[in-house]
Amino acid sequence: MGDIKTIEGTFDVDGASLFTKSWLPEGPLKAKLVLIHGFSDHVDRYYDFFPTLARRGVAVLAFDQRGWGRSVKKTSDRGRTGPTSTVLADIAAFIRAKALPGDDVPIFVLGHSMGGGEALTLASTPQYDDLIVKIRGWILEAPFLGFAPAVQPSRLTVASGRLAARVVPHFHLYRPVPPEHVCRDPEVQRSIAADPLLHDTGTLEGLADMISRAENLSAGIVTPRPGVRSLFLAHGTADMVASYGSVEAWWENQGKKLKDGTFRPYDGFAHQLHADPGKEEYYRDVGDWILERCGGDGNEMVGKTPEAKL
Repeated sequence: MGDIKTIEGTFDVDGASLFTKSWLPEGPLKAKLVLIHGFSDHVDRYYDFFPTLARRGVAVLAFDQRGWGRSVKKTSDRGRTGPTSTVLADIAAFIRAKALPGDDVPIFVLGHSMGGGEALTLASTPQYDDLIVKIRGWILEAPFLGFAPAVQPSRLTVASGRLAARVVPHFHLYRPVPPEHVCRDPEVQRSIAADPLLHDTGTLEGLADMISRAENLSAGIVTPRPGVRSLFLAHGTADMVASYGSVEAWWENQGKKLKDGTFRPYDGFAHQLHADPGKEEYYRDVGDWILERCGGDGNEMVGKTPEAKL
């Protein structure tokens, strides 16, 4: 397996300076993968997932979203993502600036949990059709399309939160998720509890829009655009954070309509497939799926040496 290099930097977009990190192959570049992380998450919590992909020739480009990780500069920034329009604009701007230029290799987007719902919403938004056709494939790891029963808030709580979000959108709400719901590995559970960047704090606006995105996707109000070329959907059957049932239903109603779609349940896995015991299987599946789509359709080239862009 080849060596890799990591590069940290910042990405300025619409008044925000966001922390970035990339994992680059030292050898031939075969593909680029853009990460969209989840709620109370950051790019350094994916263990050996990205180094593993980079050693196989897949460059991983990632950024801490507004309100999360090292993009938070002061306490009042915590969870302050802005509305869905801002979330999607940030993701699209990052892809255009960091993934599209330079090497002519296939580009993939991976979204985990909240980020999976964001990635799927982006892939379902007509405004971004010009960008969607440039993405070779979309990978959704445990996408948030609804709450798992263990963490499902009441309808009254959701309705009250939405009303309050109209009045005080930036009001902070502390919403911790038990580490044992996230991953079955005790060591990972301890690291989650000890990580100061995992603040478990959202704003009413951000939480309301996260739920609305999930509802719109689950109800088929928004659906993948014709430009979506391929999609890999992965979810643990024992997920206690994001509803496996909602994802399974989405696959039956929408995912099966895709020309190149794959649904891969991981039996007994918890929410973070990339951190759960047996994660190497998931790493291999994602890498194989990406590389299988890098063989070329006349517009894809492999074998170039990657350039640092972050």
